[in-house]
Order: sequence, then C-alpha cells, then structure tokens
Amino acid sequence: MNRRSCLAAFVALMLGVAAGGQHPAPAHDTHSAEFRAMEQQLAYLKLNAAKAHPDPKPVELTEADTNAYFNEGGVKLPKGVSQVHLTSRPSVLDAHAKIDFEQIMQGRGSNNPMYAMFSGKHDVEVVAQASGANGTGSIQVQSIQLDGSEVPRWALEFFVQHYITPKYPTVGMTTTFKLPLRIESAVVDTGRVRLAQK
Repeated sequence: MNRRSCLAAFVALMLGVAAGGQHPAPAHDTHSAEFRAMEQQLAYLKLNAAKAHPDPKPVELTEADTNAYFNEGGVKLPKGVSQVHLTSRPSVLDAHAKIDFEQIMQGRGSNNPMYAMFSGKHDVEVVAQASGANGTGSIQVQSIQLDGSEVPRWALEFFVQHYITPKYPTVGMTTTFKLPLRIESAVVDTGRVRLAQK
C-alpha cells in the first residue's frame, strides 16, 4: 500500500491491493462490524492463496467494509491522505479523500505557478476506470476534482510527472500492477468488487 501514490493508493485497494498491504494489528478490538468483516475476507484470501489449488469462488469486498477498513486503521495510508471514501459502479471507482499536498510534496516548493494549484489541503475526488484480469490490475484516471472543481488534464499530468512518478515510477495516469495473493481477476460492480483467485 505504501508503494502506491496518494492519487492511486486508495483506488487500488478496492481492486484487492489491500490484501497484500500493511495491516496493523489492533491492540484490542474496538472496530466496527464492517472492519471485522473486511479482516475476515482478507484472512480468507491469504489462506486460500496458500493452497495448492485455491478455491476460485469469488470473494466480495463491499464499499462499507472497505471504507471501514481504510478509516479505522486497517491500511497505512500515504502521508497526507485521510478520510477516504470509496464508491463503485460497473468498471468505475469513485474515491474521495482529504489530501494535504504540503505533506505529499514534503516542503519541496517551486516558483512555477503550476504548483500553486497543488498546495494546501483539499477535498479530492478521483474517478477511474478499474479492472483486473489475468493476475494484473489496471487503473486509468478519468478525472480529478479539487474542492469540486475539475483539474485540467494537462495540469494533472504535469503534477503526476513531476511529483508522483519520480517517487513511484510504476504509477501514472494509467497504472498497472500485479494483483496479490494469486488473485486472478477483479470485477468492479455497484457497491462491491469481486475477487477470484487461481
């Protein structure tokens, strides 16, 4: 999880990256039923992946369980990212979060006025096409809004090229990655993602 950019990390989770991410163990169980349901699903995916022949029956990760897992400390979010909320519809993920760009850029200022758009704290919405097949996940960012205003694609590409890709070389406007835990496919649907192992 900590190897993904702030713009792609919380989107990638719904495709199953959380199954291979960092899962801090709570000292005592004060988490919601949704958080615990997500923990059980992830535990099942790990056990199933360890089998010589994993059960191919799909596992469903719901929006409610995933959001609880994000916001109750189940995944270590990138620095500067908080209050994650995911929704989904067929082949599309819609991710909202609070992002502190000062933390992301770690004080690296620039005189270029282009960087002014990506400063301070903002409500960010990312809409992306998402899929997983043949053991590979794919996320294609369609649009990003800061505080309700759409970021022009050229400005977004500039930011990704100068701040995201240098730190995370495999992340860009289109990101592909190997799905963890022998997950063969990920189907994004309304309110859920179905993961099948092989």
